[in-house]
Amino acid sequence: MGMFFTEGGFVMYPTLVFGFALVASAVLSIPQPHRRWLTFVFGALTFASGVLGTSMGVINTMKYFANAAPDSQLAGGAVGIAESMNNMVLSMILIIIALLISAVAAFTHSPAATQKA
Repeated sequence: MGMFFTEGGFVMYPTLVFGFALVASAVLSIPQPHRRWLTFVFGALTFASGVLGTSMGVINTMKYFANAAPDSQLAGGAVGIAESMNNMVLSMILIIIALLISAVAAFTHSPAATQKA
């Protein structure tokens, strides 16, 4: 786990920043439902950043294939693809957390929840 950010590359940091902004906007949408559009924007940025990092990692892995010896291509490719997926994993973790928070926000503003209060 300590190498998670190192293996993922520099795109992990924008993904983390967008993801934290996503979670914060999801929390803020609980008392202020009119700010849900901000959650959508940060969700799209988090996802796009994760896809960008994964794509860049796969591209670099494919560049490795062109210069690697045939006997080391399989092992090197497996490691490269695994490291590339760190970006997608981080973005998906943050998006799932924000979706759970958004589900709470949606429930608190649903007609059934407001009638009981």
